[in-house]
Amino acid sequence: MATSLTCFSVSPPLLPHNIKPTPIRLFHQSRPPTPTTAGSRRRRHHFAKWCRAYKVTIEHGGEQRTLQVGEGETILGRALEEGVEVPHDCKLGVCMTCPARLLSGAVDQSEGMLSEDVVASGYALLCVSYPLSDCVIRTIPEDELLSLQLATAND
Repeated sequence: MATSLTCFSVSPPLLPHNIKPTPIRLFHQSRPPTPTTAGSRRRRHHFAKWCRAYKVTIEHGGEQRTLQVGEGETILGRALEEGVEVPHDCKLGVCMTCPARLLSGAVDQSEGMLSEDVVASGYALLCVSYPLSDCVIRTIPEDELLSLQLATAND
C-alpha cells in the first residue's frame, strides 16, 4: 500500500494590525526571574552567571578556600564543582551529612529541615544554603549538629 505525503502551508496566527509579536528572550536576560516559591530557587542556578555572586570562605580539613557563589546556587553545589571535598549525601537538607557553622554572613536555608533554634545559633546545612552576603563557614562533625538538633526537638 502506497502512502503519499501532503505538504501543508502553515501561516502565522492572525494578529490585529496594532499588535506586533514580541520575540522571546532566552539568553542575555539582565536579571533572572525572582523566585516565588522555594522550589523555583533550584532552577535559578542556571542563571547564576547573570546574578550577584558572593565570596564564601569554607574552612574544611584545616584548609581555607574562597569561592564565588551565585545567589541562586547552593554553597555545597559550588564547592563540589570547584573540587572542595566536603561531606554530603542527600543534597535535600534532611540527612544532616553536610553541617557547618556560619561564622559570619547570612544564608537562606529555608528549604532545610533544621529547627529555628539551631539556625539561630549559627548552624547550616551546606546543601540548602544559598548565600545572601559574603560568608565564612566552617564545616563541623555531623554528631555536633545532630546532638543539638535532637536537644531542641525534645524541648
